[in-house]
Amino acid sequence: MSTALKKPAIPGPGLKKQGVVVLQSFFIFILVSLEIWIRSGAGILSGLVICLVTYGGIEYGRTGTRYVTAVTPPLAYAATVLFYTILTDGVHLSKVGVDFIASLASVAPFLLISAAYGWYQFLNEKAKN
Repeated sequence: MSTALKKPAIPGPGLKKQGVVVLQSFFIFILVSLEIWIRSGAGILSGLVICLVTYGGIEYGRTGTRYVTAVTPPLAYAATVLFYTILTDGVHLSKVGVDFIASLASVAPFLLISAAYGWYQFLNEKAKN
């Protein structure tokens, strides 16, 4: 005899806009900071985190939260990288500028893919309404 385990269903319609922003920002901040601290730079793990939080926001957010889901990951990533860069380099504009642009460039393909997917979902939902 086999018994199937049921996964618990999430009650309710899903996350509100504020919940999507907080969870995406939290996961991006924690995981990107860990990668920058361990590897001394951003890379593929940060890119995958950006893609995963975009997908998670679309899947677990209510209808009407697609705009927030598309906009938050790039902004949260940029804020995290800028904070960590200023923390490590100090307020030297040339160092901060170069390191910040290098971090954005290292995850640019992931940012583009997740932004395109998020905006597609937003525009698709808007067209259906």
